[in-house]
Amino acid sequence: MSAPPPSQSLLDNPLVSEWLDFGRDGIVRLRTGKVEIGQGILTALVQIAADELDVAPERIEVVSGDTRQGPVEAATTSSLSIQVGGSAVRLAASAARRLLLAEAGKLLQSEARALVVEDGLVHVDGRASDLTYWSLAGDVDLGVPAAEHAAPKAVADRRLVGISLPRIDLGEKAAGPAFVHDLVLEGMLHGRVLQPPSPWRRLAEIDTDALANLADGVEIVRDGSFLGVIAEREDVAARAIARAGELAVWTPGESAPADPVAAIAATDAAPEVIHVAGDAGSAEGRRIATTVSRPFIAHASAAPSCAVATWRDERLEVRCHSQAIYGVRDALAVVFGLGPEAVDVIHMPGAGCYGHNGQDDVTLDAALLARAVPGRPVRVLWSRADEFAVAPMGPAMVTRAEATVDAAGRIQALTVDVASQPHVRRPGRGGTVNMLAAERLDSPFPSATPDDVPVERGGGADRNAVPLYAIPNLHVAKRIVRDLPYRTSSLRGLGAFTNVFALETLMDDVAAEIGADPVALRLDHLNDARARAVIERAAAACGWPGEQEDGAGLGLGFAQYKNRSAYCAVAARVELDRDVRITHAWAAVDAGEAINPDGIANQIEGGIVQAASWTLKEALRFEGDAVVTRDWESYPILRFSEAPEIAVEVIDRPEDPALGVGEASLGPTAAAIGNAVFHGLGVRVRDLPITRDAIAAAIG
Repeated sequence: MSAPPPSQSLLDNPLVSEWLDFGRDGIVRLRTGKVEIGQGILTALVQIAADELDVAPERIEVVSGDTRQGPVEAATTSSLSIQVGGSAVRLAASAARRLLLAEAGKLLQSEARALVVEDGLVHVDGRASDLTYWSLAGDVDLGVPAAEHAAPKAVADRRLVGISLPRIDLGEKAAGPAFVHDLVLEGMLHGRVLQPPSPWRRLAEIDTDALANLADGVEIVRDGSFLGVIAEREDVAARAIARAGELAVWTPGESAPADPVAAIAATDAAPEVIHVAGDAGSAEGRRIATTVSRPFIAHASAAPSCAVATWRDERLEVRCHSQAIYGVRDALAVVFGLGPEAVDVIHMPGAGCYGHNGQDDVTLDAALLARAVPGRPVRVLWSRADEFAVAPMGPAMVTRAEATVDAAGRIQALTVDVASQPHVRRPGRGGTVNMLAAERLDSPFPSATPDDVPVERGGGADRNAVPLYAIPNLHVAKRIVRDLPYRTSSLRGLGAFTNVFALETLMDDVAAEIGADPVALRLDHLNDARARAVIERAAAACGWPGEQEDGAGLGLGFAQYKNRSAYCAVAARVELDRDVRITHAWAAVDAGEAINPDGIANQIEGGIVQAASWTLKEALRFEGDAVVTRDWESYPILRFSEAPEIAVEVIDRPEDPALGVGEASLGPTAAAIGNAVFHGLGVRVRDLPITRDAIAAAIG
C-alpha cells in the first residue's frame, strides 16, 4: 500500500526515532505529543502502532505529553489527534518495521518481503528465527525520515485497527492515583493563590501586618498583584488564602454591558468575509431567517485545575493537565527568562476538559510559588469559585442565518453572519504568555490582543458557519468583538456548536414554512453520499418521523465537523413537562476508518451529554465584569439522572482516512433538541439555554 502524505506532526518530527524505540527487550516505546484527556486517544495510537509492527498491544509502552522526550506536536485540540498524530504514528511504525525487516533479510539471506513477524519475532519460510525487533534494533539506524521508508499495510492485512480494544488508561484511573490532583511527591508543599474577582482587576491594597500573621508556618509569596501562600498542610494553605481574600482590596472592575449577549449582537465590529459563492444578494424567492444565541458558558470540569511544580538547579519541572504542553513550556520559559530546554512539562490526567480552562494558568501559579522554595515540589489547587471567576469561558455568540427559497422549495441562497468574542487565548501562541498570573506581576507580561482561529486551522467563531448543503449562492461573514471585559478561549467545538444550531434550526424552519419533511429537505440539498448516509441512519434509528405524542417531540440535526472531519447526525426525543428533558438520542457517525469503534461511540455519547447540558441548562451570569455564578447551585449542569438513553451507530469506512470525531456531535445535538421542542410544542426557542422560562418567553 502506498504511504499517504505526511501529516503536520510527521513534518515537524520526521524521524522514526522521534516516535519509536526498541531499547528495552520485549517493549516498544511509542512517543506522542498528544495527551489523554478522556477521548481514548492513547488506546487508538497503540492499536495503530501494534498493527503496523505486528506486536501485541501489551508490548507498547506509551510516553505521552512529556516535553523531555517529544515528539513536538501541536496541542491536543480540534479533534486532530487521530487525523494528524495517528497518521504520523502509522507511517513511523510501518517505516520501523520495514527497516528492521531489511536488516533481518540480510542476516537470514532472505528477501524482506518473504519474512513474517509474529509479536516481534521474525519468521522465515514458516519457521521462527532467533531474530526479534529488539535483537535487530541495535544495528538499525532509526534516525531516518519515516516518510521515505513507510509502507503501511493494506486494509485487509490489519488485525487490530477496527476492533474495540479496551482502554489502556482506565485501570490506573479506577484503582490508583492517576490524576495530577492525586499526585504526592516527597517533601511536597501545598500552595494557594489569591485570585481577583475578575481577571483584569488588580490588588490595590492589603493589610500586610495582618497578612504576615495568617497562620504559623505559612510562607507568603507576593509579586505585584500576584499573591500566594505555601504551607506544609493543604488545609492550612486553604484557610490562609481565605483570610487573605478577606484582607484584599481590588481595583474597580472594567466597564461592562448590562446584557453581554445583546452587546455582542449589536457589535459594530467590521465583518470579515469567510466564504462567498455566487451572489446571495440577488437571489429571488421567499426569505426565511433565524437568529440564535448562546450565553457565556463555563468548562465546568468535575474538579478544578491543579498543578505541581519543582525548581532544581535553575530548572523548572511542572506536572499538569494542560492540553498544550509545548505552549505551556514556551510561555513559562518567557516568564522566568529561561531557555525552553530548561523547562520540563509533563502531562498527567485532570478532571476532564475539552478546551482551555484554568489548566494552564495553574501551572504558572505553581511555578511562581515553587520558586520561593527551591528543591521542594509545590502543589496548587484552584477552588471551584476560582475556576468560575477567572478561567477562560466559552464565548457567547449570536448567529443569524437567512435562506432564500424558490417556488420549488429549493434553497437558492444563504447568508450567515456570526458575532462572537475570540475563541482562542492559549499560552505560547505567537510567543505570548497568555497566563493569568503573568499579567499581575510587578513586571507584567500583558496578554496579546486576542484573535480568532483562522479558517485554515478550522475556524473559530466561524467554524461550521459554511453549510455542507448544496446551495449555489452563499455569503458567510463573522464579526469578532474585542472590547468586552470577559476572558474567553477555546471550549469544545468552538463556534461549531452555535453555528450548527443556527443552520439546522433554519433548515427545520424552512421545512415548516414550505410544508416539507425536515429530513427529506436535508437529503434534497445534499450531494455528499456520506452526509446523506448518516442522516438516513439516524432517522431510521429513531423511527422518523415517529408518532405524534402529547408533551413530546422528535428532532434531528446534522453536520460534518469543520466540513472536513467526522460526519454526524443526531436525533433527539424530548419530553416537555416542568422542564425540557431529553429522554433518548440516536446518532450515526462516519469517521472514515474506525480505529476503535467503541472509542468513537464513547466520544459521540459524551458530546451528546455535554451538548444537552449546554442546550438545556448552562449559562454564566455577571455583575459588571465579574462572574457571579460560582458554584453548582448557581451553575447547574446535566445530572446523571437526566442523561438520555443513547444509541450510536458507527459507519466504518476502512478504505478512507480516519477523521476527527471528538466534537462532531455537539452542534447536531443542540439542533436536534431545539427542533424536537419546536415539533413538540410548536414554539421555537432560539436563545439558549432552552429552559422553562425561555419557552414561556417564546410563547409570550
